[in-house]
Amino acid sequence: MILSPGRKYVFIHAPKTGGTSMALALEGRAMKDDIMLGDTPKARKRRHRVKDAQTRGRLWKHSTLADIDGLVPSLDGFFAFTLVRNPWDRMVSYYYWLQEQTFDHPAVGLAARMEFVDFTCAPQMRAAMQASPAQHYMTNGQGDERCDVYIRLEEFQADAAPLWDHLGFALDLPRANASARMRDFRTYYNVAARDAVAQACAADIERFGYSFD
Repeated sequence: MILSPGRKYVFIHAPKTGGTSMALALEGRAMKDDIMLGDTPKARKRRHRVKDAQTRGRLWKHSTLADIDGLVPSLDGFFAFTLVRNPWDRMVSYYYWLQEQTFDHPAVGLAARMEFVDFTCAPQMRAAMQASPAQHYMTNGQGDERCDVYIRLEEFQADAAPLWDHLGFALDLPRANASARMRDFRTYYNVAARDAVAQACAADIERFGYSFD
Protein backbone atom coordinates (compact mmCIF):
# COMPACT_ATOMS: atom_id res chain seq x y z
CA MET A 1 0.00 0.00 0.00
CA ILE A 2 1.22 3.49 -0.81
CA LEU A 3 -0.58 6.68 0.17
CA SER A 4 0.82 9.90 -1.26
CA PRO A 5 -0.53 13.14 0.25
CA GLY A 6 1.66 15.13 -2.12
CA ARG A 7 0.49 13.47 -5.33
CA LYS A 8 -2.98 12.68 -3.99
CA TYR A 9 -3.12 8.99 -4.74
CA VAL A 10 -3.60 5.76 -2.82
CA PHE A 11 -2.41 2.47 -4.23
CA ILE A 12 -3.96 -0.65 -2.72
CA HIS A 13 -1.87 -3.76 -3.26
CA ALA A 14 -4.07 -6.82 -3.82
CA PRO A 15 -1.99 -10.03 -3.51
CA LYS A 16 -0.37 -11.65 -6.57
CA THR A 17 -1.41 -9.01 -9.08
CA GLY A 18 1.97 -7.48 -9.89
CA GLY A 19 1.67 -5.02 -7.03
CA THR A 20 5.30 -5.26 -5.92
CA SER A 21 6.41 -4.11 -9.36
CA MET A 22 3.99 -1.18 -9.14
CA ALA A 23 5.22 -0.32 -5.64
CA LEU A 24 8.84 -0.32 -6.79
CA ALA A 25 7.99 1.92 -9.75
CA LEU A 26 6.11 4.37 -7.51
CA GLU A 27 9.00 4.34 -5.03
CA GLY A 28 11.28 5.55 -7.77
CA ARG A 29 9.27 8.79 -7.87
CA ALA A 30 8.38 8.89 -4.16
CA MET A 31 7.83 12.12 -2.27
CA LYS A 32 9.18 12.61 1.24
CA ASP A 33 5.73 12.41 2.88
CA ASP A 34 4.56 9.27 1.04
CA ILE A 35 3.31 6.58 3.42
CA MET A 36 4.42 3.09 2.37
CA LEU A 37 3.54 -0.32 3.72
CA GLY A 38 5.32 -3.37 2.38
CA ASP A 39 8.66 -5.05 1.93
CA THR A 40 10.20 -2.79 -0.70
CA PRO A 41 13.31 -0.81 0.35
CA LYS A 42 11.67 2.55 1.07
CA ALA A 43 8.64 0.92 2.67
CA ARG A 44 10.87 -0.86 5.17
CA LYS A 45 12.66 2.40 5.99
CA ARG A 46 9.43 4.32 6.48
CA ARG A 47 7.46 1.70 8.40
CA HIS A 48 8.13 3.45 11.73
CA ARG A 49 6.14 6.47 10.59
CA VAL A 50 2.84 4.67 11.14
CA LYS A 51 3.67 2.61 14.23
CA ASP A 52 1.32 4.66 16.42
CA ALA A 53 -1.40 5.22 13.81
CA GLN A 54 -4.95 4.39 14.92
CA THR A 55 -6.71 2.76 11.98
CA ARG A 56 -9.73 0.59 11.40
CA GLY A 57 -7.70 -2.46 10.36
CA ARG A 58 -4.25 -3.94 10.05
CA LEU A 59 -1.53 -1.82 8.44
CA TRP A 60 0.50 -4.07 6.17
CA LYS A 61 1.46 -4.66 2.57
CA HIS A 62 -2.02 -5.81 1.54
CA SER A 63 -4.14 -3.42 3.60
CA THR A 64 -7.55 -2.74 2.11
CA LEU A 65 -9.05 0.70 1.75
CA ALA A 66 -11.14 -0.02 4.85
CA ASP A 67 -8.06 -1.09 6.82
CA ILE A 68 -6.32 2.26 6.34
CA ASP A 69 -9.34 4.30 7.45
CA GLY A 70 -7.91 6.83 9.92
CA LEU A 71 -4.40 6.90 8.48
CA VAL A 72 -5.09 10.39 7.10
CA PRO A 73 -8.01 12.71 7.95
CA SER A 74 -9.68 12.18 4.57
CA LEU A 75 -9.15 10.55 1.20
CA ASP A 76 -11.35 13.08 -0.58
CA GLY A 77 -9.64 14.09 -3.80
CA PHE A 78 -7.24 11.12 -3.73
CA PHE A 79 -6.92 8.97 -6.85
CA ALA A 80 -7.52 5.40 -5.66
CA PHE A 81 -6.35 2.45 -7.74
CA THR A 82 -5.31 -1.18 -7.66
CA LEU A 83 -4.15 -3.92 -10.01
CA VAL A 84 -6.19 -6.97 -11.00
CA ARG A 85 -5.16 -10.19 -12.73
CA ASN A 86 -6.76 -13.12 -14.51
CA PRO A 87 -7.90 -15.30 -11.57
CA TRP A 88 -6.72 -18.56 -13.15
CA ASP A 89 -3.25 -17.10 -13.68
CA ARG A 90 -3.29 -15.50 -10.25
CA MET A 91 -4.05 -18.83 -8.57
CA VAL A 92 -1.04 -20.50 -10.19
CA SER A 93 1.18 -17.62 -9.10
CA TYR A 94 -0.19 -17.80 -5.57
CA TYR A 95 0.35 -21.55 -5.28
CA TYR A 96 3.98 -21.44 -6.38
CA TRP A 97 4.70 -18.43 -4.19
CA LEU A 98 3.25 -20.27 -1.19
CA GLN A 99 5.49 -23.23 -1.82
CA GLU A 100 8.52 -21.01 -1.24
CA GLN A 101 7.23 -19.71 2.11
CA THR A 102 7.90 -21.04 5.60
CA PHE A 103 5.75 -18.85 7.83
CA ASP A 104 2.83 -20.28 9.79
CA HIS A 105 -0.33 -19.87 7.71
CA PRO A 106 -3.01 -22.39 6.66
CA ALA A 107 -2.50 -21.67 2.95
CA VAL A 108 1.24 -22.33 3.25
CA GLY A 109 0.51 -25.71 4.78
CA LEU A 110 -2.03 -26.60 2.10
CA ALA A 111 0.35 -25.69 -0.73
CA ALA A 112 3.14 -27.71 0.88
CA ARG A 113 1.16 -30.95 1.05
CA MET A 114 -1.18 -30.67 -1.95
CA GLU A 115 -0.75 -30.77 -5.70
CA PHE A 116 -2.00 -27.67 -7.50
CA VAL A 117 -5.35 -29.13 -8.60
CA ASP A 118 -6.21 -30.34 -5.11
CA PHE A 119 -5.10 -27.04 -3.60
CA THR A 120 -7.30 -25.07 -5.98
CA CYS A 121 -10.33 -27.28 -5.31
CA ALA A 122 -9.89 -27.29 -1.52
CA PRO A 123 -12.90 -25.75 0.26
CA GLN A 124 -10.63 -23.38 2.20
CA MET A 125 -9.17 -21.92 -0.97
CA ARG A 126 -12.51 -21.65 -2.74
CA ALA A 127 -13.91 -19.76 0.25
CA ALA A 128 -10.88 -17.47 0.43
CA MET A 129 -11.10 -16.63 -3.27
CA GLN A 130 -14.81 -15.93 -3.11
CA ALA A 131 -14.39 -13.65 -0.08
CA SER A 132 -11.77 -11.40 -1.68
CA PRO A 133 -12.76 -10.05 -5.10
CA ALA A 134 -11.13 -6.83 -6.27
CA GLN A 135 -14.02 -4.83 -4.84
CA HIS A 136 -13.16 -6.10 -1.35
CA TYR A 137 -9.82 -4.29 -1.43
CA MET A 138 -11.35 -1.06 -2.69
CA THR A 139 -14.26 -0.76 -0.27
CA ASN A 140 -13.76 1.89 2.39
CA GLY A 141 -14.70 1.85 6.05
CA GLN A 142 -18.15 3.18 5.28
CA GLY A 143 -18.87 0.27 2.96
CA ASP A 144 -18.56 2.25 -0.27
CA GLU A 145 -16.51 1.06 -3.23
CA ARG A 146 -13.97 3.77 -3.97
CA CYS A 147 -11.76 3.09 -6.95
CA ASP A 148 -10.86 5.43 -9.79
CA VAL A 149 -9.33 2.70 -11.91
CA TYR A 150 -8.81 -1.04 -11.78
CA ILE A 151 -5.72 -1.76 -13.87
CA ARG A 152 -5.73 -5.19 -15.50
CA LEU A 153 -2.21 -6.59 -15.49
CA GLU A 154 -2.80 -8.07 -18.95
CA GLU A 155 -3.89 -4.67 -20.36
CA PHE A 156 -1.58 -2.59 -18.28
CA GLN A 157 -0.61 0.19 -20.68
CA ALA A 158 -4.17 0.88 -21.78
CA ASP A 159 -5.75 0.62 -18.33
CA ALA A 160 -3.06 2.69 -16.61
CA ALA A 161 -3.68 5.78 -18.78
CA PRO A 162 -5.92 7.49 -16.18
CA LEU A 163 -3.23 6.97 -13.54
CA TRP A 164 -0.55 8.51 -15.76
CA ASP A 165 -2.89 11.45 -16.38
CA HIS A 166 -3.28 11.94 -12.64
CA LEU A 167 0.43 11.63 -11.87
CA GLY A 168 1.56 13.68 -14.85
CA PHE A 169 4.06 11.01 -15.88
CA ALA A 170 4.17 7.33 -16.85
CA LEU A 171 6.07 4.54 -15.14
CA ASP A 172 7.87 1.44 -16.35
CA LEU A 173 7.29 -1.53 -14.10
CA PRO A 174 10.26 -3.74 -13.19
CA ARG A 175 9.75 -7.48 -12.94
CA ALA A 176 9.56 -8.56 -9.31
CA ASN A 177 8.60 -11.62 -7.24
CA ALA A 178 8.45 -13.90 -10.27
CA SER A 179 7.73 -17.50 -9.28
CA ALA A 180 9.24 -20.63 -10.81
CA ARG A 181 6.36 -21.71 -12.99
CA MET A 182 5.38 -22.16 -16.61
CA ARG A 183 4.03 -19.03 -18.23
CA ASP A 184 0.88 -20.63 -19.66
CA PHE A 185 -1.36 -21.02 -16.61
CA ARG A 186 -3.76 -23.29 -18.50
CA THR A 187 -1.29 -26.18 -18.41
CA TYR A 188 -1.81 -26.54 -14.65
CA TYR A 189 -5.56 -27.08 -14.74
CA ASN A 190 -7.98 -29.92 -15.13
CA VAL A 191 -11.71 -29.35 -15.51
CA ALA A 192 -12.42 -29.47 -11.77
CA ALA A 193 -9.77 -26.89 -10.91
CA ARG A 194 -10.79 -24.63 -13.79
CA ASP A 195 -14.41 -24.72 -12.63
CA ALA A 196 -13.44 -24.12 -9.00
CA VAL A 197 -11.78 -20.83 -9.93
CA ALA A 198 -14.62 -19.92 -12.30
CA GLN A 199 -17.16 -20.29 -9.53
CA ALA A 200 -15.16 -18.70 -6.72
CA CYS A 201 -13.99 -15.73 -8.81
CA ALA A 202 -17.13 -15.24 -10.88
CA ALA A 203 -17.50 -11.59 -9.85
CA ASP A 204 -14.06 -10.55 -11.10
CA ILE A 205 -14.23 -12.76 -14.19
CA GLU A 206 -17.46 -11.09 -15.30
CA ARG A 207 -16.49 -7.59 -14.26
CA PHE A 208 -13.09 -7.50 -15.96
CA GLY A 209 -13.84 -9.71 -18.95
CA TYR A 210 -11.52 -12.59 -18.06
CA SER A 211 -11.70 -16.07 -19.54
CA PHE A 212 -9.79 -19.30 -19.20
CA ASP A 213 -8.92 -19.38 -22.92
